[in-house]
Amino acid sequence: MTCEVKLIKSDEFQISEWSGGTTTQIAIYPKEAIYSKRNFTWRISSAKVEVEESTFTHLPGINRIIMILDGEIELVHENHHKCTLKPFEQDSFNGSWNTKSYGKVVDFNLMMNENARGDLESLFIKENEEKKFTLSIGKEDYFKNTQVIYCVYGQTKLHIPLTNNTLTLYEKEAAMLTIDNINPVEFTIYNDHKNIAKVVKTNIMY
Repeated sequence: MTCEVKLIKSDEFQISEWSGGTTTQIAIYPKEAIYSKRNFTWRISSAKVEVEESTFTHLPGINRIIMILDGEIELVHENHHKCTLKPFEQDSFNGSWNTKSYGKVVDFNLMMNENARGDLESLFIKENEEKKFTLSIGKEDYFKNTQVIYCVYGQTKLHIPLTNNTLTLYEKEAAMLTIDNINPVEFTIYNDHKNIAKVVKTNIMY
């Protein structure tokens, strides 16, 4: 039973421009995939929306989840739905929809093609608090489970008993854990710092 663990520091992120600001790629699969070629199974990024009104990139065949990290935004999905999101609220939509946004924010994005399914969870971890999680493929028709822990504010620690790894995540750093077998792997996120840690956990099956 194996668990691949990777610490991703902020200087490893790839930053590029889009029509509404900049986007920071945190992780992509396969690792050699190129976002502009749309040849990824999944992609995790954080974007700065620096204009009051912007049009989202058209991404047919891609399912998206967006979570706001800072600011407030209104999303309008033409002929579907609209919503207003505040920090750590999220919305799911299809990349083929015509989507506009109103408001300047920093957001967190998960993009997936038809071969992946995933979700986002925000965590607020107080001093001396710990939260336990499990990587698991289960009986579903998937081959891998990846969970990415992204530290938005503060700092936190990640412990994987199986590998005896303990990682410290500082602000704007991430850890990526992947299994490719049916045996579940447990891990713990905890905070031994006096300030609250705000974390986004991404769970992807593919």
